[in-house]
Amino acid sequence: MLKDLRKYNNLGSPLYFYELLNLVKDQELKENDILDFFYNRSIEGRTIFDGCIHLAFTINLLYLDDGKNICLSEAIKHSLNSIRQMSDKFNEILLLALKEDEDLLNIFSSKHLAYDVIYNSIQIRNNAFGFKFSNFKQLLIDFEIIYSHPTPEIKSYIVNSRYKKLFDKSILPEIKKRKIGIEELNISIRQQQINGEEAEMFVVAFETKRLNNTKDVNWVAEYVANEGFDIISYNSEEDEQHNRFIEVKSYQGEIPYFFWSRNEFSVAKQKKELYWLYLVNRDKINDVNYIPQMIQNPSKNILDNNTWMKEVDKYKIYKLPKNYN
Repeated sequence: MLKDLRKYNNLGSPLYFYELLNLVKDQELKENDILDFFYNRSIEGRTIFDGCIHLAFTINLLYLDDGKNICLSEAIKHSLNSIRQMSDKFNEILLLALKEDEDLLNIFSSKHLAYDVIYNSIQIRNNAFGFKFSNFKQLLIDFEIIYSHPTPEIKSYIVNSRYKKLFDKSILPEIKKRKIGIEELNISIRQQQINGEEAEMFVVAFETKRLNNTKDVNWVAEYVANEGFDIISYNSEEDEQHNRFIEVKSYQGEIPYFFWSRNEFSVAKQKKELYWLYLVNRDKINDVNYIPQMIQNPSKNILDNNTWMKEVDKYKIYKLPKNYN
């Protein structure tokens, strides 16, 4: 779908669609009637609206009746009392209509996402859109699905928390499906992912209960795979800022064990006392009163602890240049 929209300069704005949808609501119009209505108009500083009608048909806001008149979809007909109400419904219809679009999933893939601890939200990098989808990026900005990061030096956008539930409902499940599809090439890796997700869900519930349901525990790994931690939580109910960064590892059997990536170790070393490792025994995960093993500052309390055995699982080997001394 997005591929077909790349050729247009402008995909529309809230005010344009508010006028368009109200115009169509009570009249029998052809496309030329709409083009004439907006001809030589300036809406929010723009005079070209070349892709708006195409987009409206693409996401089924509009359709043609038997007489080739343009009609308004029932899905949005009752959401035209204000621009805000219309925008919220538009965003829902847009993301649900595009949720399986390959280009959209490429844009919102894990490699382009990061978690912003300060703003407690998902970041998407500017280069995720590239030049070819700059019109779609502008549409998301205009409808406030994303907005520029408040720090100018950071070339990213923040996913508006107002639409987080919508994002979780539409985009997130498809990203997960896609990741699963790739990893099905290796069944054991897929099983590891299932085990990891179950352990992370357990820890989210455990932390929520530990904090007496007073705090918003964030499952970061649900969106981003390479932050170096899976969950952001709080040490106590009184804390106002996130101060517990949790990496979750699951294991099976009596003796705890885990694999630690270079990135995870690097983040643990950087965050020190703020970083926690939660070891979840899959054999006990369904026990009502089970408490996982929680290790604070593991870069110190595990690596410098002789009760833990450390083994090198892989070597990175590369050839030295000829002039290397």
